[in-house]
Amino acid sequence: MADPHVSAERLQGLTSWYADWTGLRVAVLGLSVTGFSVADTLAELGAEVLVVSEGADEQYARLLPVIGVAAWTGPLDEVPNDLVAFAPDVVVASPGFAPNHPLVRWAEDAGIPLWGDIELAWRVRDKVVRPDGRPADWVLITGTNGKTTTTRLTATMLVAGGLRAAPVGNIGTPVLDAIRDPGGFDVLVVELSSHQLWYLGRQNSPEPVSPHAAVCLNLAADHLEWHGSFDAYRDAKAHVYDRTRVACVYNKADAATRAMVEDAEVVEGARAIGFDLGVPGPSDLGVVDGILVDRAFLEERRTSALELTTVAELDEAGLAAPHIVSNILAAAALARSLDVEPAAIRDALRSFRLDPHRIEIVARHAGITWVDDSKATNPHAAASSLAAYPGAVWIVGGLLKGVDISELVAARASSITAAVVIGEDRSAVVDAFTRHAPGVPLFEAVAAQTEDVMARAVELAAGIARDGDVVLLAPAAASFDQFSSYADRGRRFAAAVHDRIRTGAQDEHDASPESPDLGP
Repeated sequence: MADPHVSAERLQGLTSWYADWTGLRVAVLGLSVTGFSVADTLAELGAEVLVVSEGADEQYARLLPVIGVAAWTGPLDEVPNDLVAFAPDVVVASPGFAPNHPLVRWAEDAGIPLWGDIELAWRVRDKVVRPDGRPADWVLITGTNGKTTTTRLTATMLVAGGLRAAPVGNIGTPVLDAIRDPGGFDVLVVELSSHQLWYLGRQNSPEPVSPHAAVCLNLAADHLEWHGSFDAYRDAKAHVYDRTRVACVYNKADAATRAMVEDAEVVEGARAIGFDLGVPGPSDLGVVDGILVDRAFLEERRTSALELTTVAELDEAGLAAPHIVSNILAAAALARSLDVEPAAIRDALRSFRLDPHRIEIVARHAGITWVDDSKATNPHAAASSLAAYPGAVWIVGGLLKGVDISELVAARASSITAAVVIGEDRSAVVDAFTRHAPGVPLFEAVAAQTEDVMARAVELAAGIARDGDVVLLAPAAASFDQFSSYADRGRRFAAAVHDRIRTGAQDEHDASPESPDLGP
């Protein structure tokens, strides 16, 4: 194995694209979008790279030899001999590799520096610089829910304000791809998962990540199977604020995010900026009489406020659900920290549209509104959807990822017309309703073939819903038990709804579901 003292000394100097990375031996764990971007970047830098993965997308596997990168694929329940023989100077792990993974434990036990892709991206962020010679500023966004929407909103606002900005990270485009874009950017808006933040939080870099602004939108139990506990999950999220230079944006309605800011080690002069749906204080963004306002980024903030937009305008664009308004306020705070004018924020919101499968109305027919929020993959996200559509017929269930749904069921029992349960973890959901919401009519969507599950769920929901009702797909669970992704789940829901409308079956919605799988 490489001398760890020599490796550590050399790594301390690798804080620029233009440093000498030649011959550095790097093991890259995982070969998905992130893993390939890491391998491709390191190969361009002249490092010697070995990719280690259980499997490989055919496209990436075909490209590795072209870029001069070696690969080993196979079971990873034990450390491959090829990896040990490679004797890496550093290991860069894709976000899917949990702290208890055998390869992660091996690297730590062997004293090999362990990075994530964000650490590498920060070190080489100066490949393309702005006219003033500085690399792009980074804005970091995390939270249990709303990350992607807020990341897109922030980037859209920044572009409307005349800045070259890109949404990157967990949103789908690796940060390293943006770093290497020859056009360059003024700002990178980086969505970070708790997995990426766990890796970032364990670094001892000579020039650690120091964002211009950062936000944790909210915090609720999620990914406990990866982190091992809620405390570990919370601690990972809190790293988003480390060394923030200008604005630590937090959710005033979520005490956990306030505590993160209070405990954070930030650059002197960084401000705490709060947001919520109430009347804002002198360093906050909020809502006054249906107007979204900024009382943080103006000289006269103790006596006045700047208008950003109105709830009525947001409603016209389909953006008025309470949790979406919160995301808008968070994004506006980040944009305002970079001097984007209120008029540009308003213009950006007029053209902004939510991603598919995020409280997306897929049909209105025969008095029933069908809403796809398949992206609500945990109870916290589903709670926001249910708050936006009180009295909905709720389609719920999937892969619970170790999270207990009972608290959500108990909290929303009085505002649910009925529930249709899908997913392989149906028994846990049914048990939660039995114990905490026995008065809610409950039906299980069971089908002989997995591909027919959503059609059965829509059939049951149509039999329950009445004129003026909403049928809401907000599963509060992951999709991989019965679908390839949350997007696949949402598409199948929409297809089932449209098929039912096309055949005229929904016109019979005044009848009760025939032979319900489970009575109330």
